[in-house]
Amino acid sequence: MPKKRINININFIPLLTLGLILIAWQFVTTKAIIPAFMLPSPKAVLQALLTDWPQLAANAKVTLLEAIVGLFAGVLLGFVLAVIMDHIPWLKQAIYPLLVLSQTIPTVALAPLLIVWLGFGILPKVVLIILTIFFPVALSLLNGFAAIDPDEILLLQSMGAKKYQIFLHIKLPASLGSFFAALKIAVTYALIGAVVSEWLGGFEGLGVYMTRVRKSYSFDKMFAVILLISALSMLLLGTVFVLEKIAMPWKKGKK
Repeated sequence: MPKKRINININFIPLLTLGLILIAWQFVTTKAIIPAFMLPSPKAVLQALLTDWPQLAANAKVTLLEAIVGLFAGVLLGFVLAVIMDHIPWLKQAIYPLLVLSQTIPTVALAPLLIVWLGFGILPKVVLIILTIFFPVALSLLNGFAAIDPDEILLLQSMGAKKYQIFLHIKLPASLGSFFAALKIAVTYALIGAVVSEWLGGFEGLGVYMTRVRKSYSFDKMFAVILLISALSMLLLGTVFVLEKIAMPWKKGKK
């Protein structure tokens, strides 16, 4: 019973913090401490969200599609790359430093080049998302593979297990924790990558919508789209948590 009471208190802390932030935000705008054109009130943001909901929903579908396609492709590329580098050590030594070096290039700098090379459609957005998320997925999986107890692999090898059997029964289950940790980061990066690429060039999407409302100084609509992007990120993150519980039922038992 005491443990249950503690958990309930912990779950309420973020909601309480959010409520205090909203109250402070409303107070600052009501008292005109910060001008309304610079910081709209929460009520104005909510009204903008409801008024522009049809446009926001239409643009959100485009952004979400780009993020999901890029996420699947980036995760698949990272997974395949990690498996190949784990099985071929010399290839890992050859490619790994180049992968690390590639991550020092800011994606914002790459976006305009991708738009020039690939046009204003969905392809440059998807490529940018893939370049953003495949590395953390590959790195986390490699770390997961490397953290496996060598005695477990030796045991299966002594029983005549082949490489794919060792991978399926030892390496893959043991690396799921690292994989889902990277996937939680990847889903947020995917949505941010889609918005940034739309911001720099495109015809539709939440990034394009943000550019239009920024030019018209409609900051209440700007805050509304930020709120929607945060909600979509939470939705994707919640989906990953559900998938993690389904794929790793033993993790719940350990808590």
